Amino acid sequence: MASAKKPDPVLRSNRVPIRDKPSGRFRLLLGLTLGATVYWGTSQATRADAGSPTPASTLSDEEGLSLKGKTIGITVIGTDHYWDLRAYQGQIDEVKRLGGTPIALDGGRDDKRQISQIQTLVAQKPDAIIEQLGTLSVLEPWLEKVVKAGIPLFTVDTASAVSINDTTSDNFFIGEQLAVQLANDIHGEGNVLVFNGFYGVPVCAIRYDELKEVLKFYPKIKIIEPELRDVIPNTVQNAYAQVNEMLTKYPKGQIAAVWSAWDVPQVGATEAVDGTQRTEVKTYGVDGSPDVVALIKDQKSSAAAVVAQQPYLIGKTAVDNAARYLNGDHNLPPYTFVPALLVTKKNAEEMQKFLGQRP
Repeated sequence: MASAKKPDPVLRSNRVPIRDKPSGRFRLLLGLTLGATVYWGTSQATRADAGSPTPASTLSDEEGLSLKGKTIGITVIGTDHYWDLRAYQGQIDEVKRLGGTPIALDGGRDDKRQISQIQTLVAQKPDAIIEQLGTLSVLEPWLEKVVKAGIPLFTVDTASAVSINDTTSDNFFIGEQLAVQLANDIHGEGNVLVFNGFYGVPVCAIRYDELKEVLKFYPKIKIIEPELRDVIPNTVQNAYAQVNEMLTKYPKGQIAAVWSAWDVPQVGATEAVDGTQRTEVKTYGVDGSPDVVALIKDQKSSAAAVVAQQPYLIGKTAVDNAARYLNGDHNLPPYTFVPALLVTKKNAEEMQKFLGQRP
């Protein structure tokens, strides 16, 4: 392909941009892409994400996986968000379905509590531990202790260097896909409010970095500084207040979109935009919680797009990977990517049904 001074991002179909000399980021992304398994879930597995605790036969059935007589520790930073709860429940259900015993602990959005729970799990010496989400810089020393204790460590949405396998969505592609959708929706021009309060969470950092990468090719799109900071708890209320204040500060026509790395701030942003009847502003996020997909389906809502993940299937797949390892398969890839789906005004009704969400 001939080189061009200004590549058209609309035609950018590859996840890895072509450069004359590969950068460190390029090599990292290429390594993740080549070293990962993409789990192309069957229709039965997708229905499992809709909430069935006993899904129809899946790949794990065909492989004859079993956790009979095994104990699996599960630690999660919190379950107050739809994604977190579904992934957590997917792990618990799959451990039980494969005949194992789960020890499942919820950190309640408290780093110190989750660290204490990790110590508790290590003391109980389970056959494996699965850790879900959290701030990596806080968690990593304690995850290293899990490995030093001789316990196989697996993660969900936590890109730890010491995890045998991290089951997640392809957040590089999610970030790029959402950013390109936003840029094209606003016709490549306008100011964007960005929530960037959780850059310490690897998946949020990846999505944010992909947004910045894409916007390099849209010089007429500017991120309003300072960026907004999403918080936990009271995420929706806080996002509403921040966006409402910015809509007052910036008159009609001076804000084109609101972006967030997950979709709970998107709910608050959408409420603020719709409440002020600023129909020119569109909102974007990631996760695909049922309330957000419903907002996107509403043609009058400012919610324009969300990349919907399959959290139940992600949790289930993490357990299946642990079971494979405990059954002798020590050749697992470092990452397993579960497909995510871009939901827009055009396909929201179809995606709502596909994801098993009620209208």
